[in-house]
Amino acid sequence: MRRAITGHLRRAEGFTLSELMIVVAIIGILAAIAIPNFLSYQAKARQSEAKVALGGIFTSAIAYFAEHDTFSVSPADSLHYSPSGSPRYDYYFGGTAAANRITASQGGAVSPCNVAPSASPTPAMSSSGFTAAAIGNIDSDPTCDEWEINDLRILTNSRNDVSS
Repeated sequence: MRRAITGHLRRAEGFTLSELMIVVAIIGILAAIAIPNFLSYQAKARQSEAKVALGGIFTSAIAYFAEHDTFSVSPADSLHYSPSGSPRYDYYFGGTAAANRITASQGGAVSPCNVAPSASPTPAMSSSGFTAAAIGNIDSDPTCDEWEINDLRILTNSRNDVSS
């Protein structure tokens, strides 16, 4: 029996440099698209803290009104409301003075916003109505995020930190 001697060429295994460069370029393009969207979704998720907390302030204010027949509270912590965790926002009820601050951000904010709300209505209270506000910086830009709720439970975003 005769064995045929065949010359097998060994196939080179692995990837060529050009194939690797193409893969790296594709990953870079996908990352350039995905990362800004991820940061935007993350900031929108952080805004939910303000919405939930203002809903809690609204409920506390309605309960206070039921007991005292007025929304006028001094100091604001008489509402007996306090957000849990490390808030990213400063919460106000009936004005932006220190006596009207429900709670200050506890280091959860990227940069605290020690400024009055930019748009009207500013937080206010009377015997028949109120406006509460949440002010905070949820990302690393200089713009603050501002939310307000009133006695009619109308929630507004007067300055949006996500879209700026």
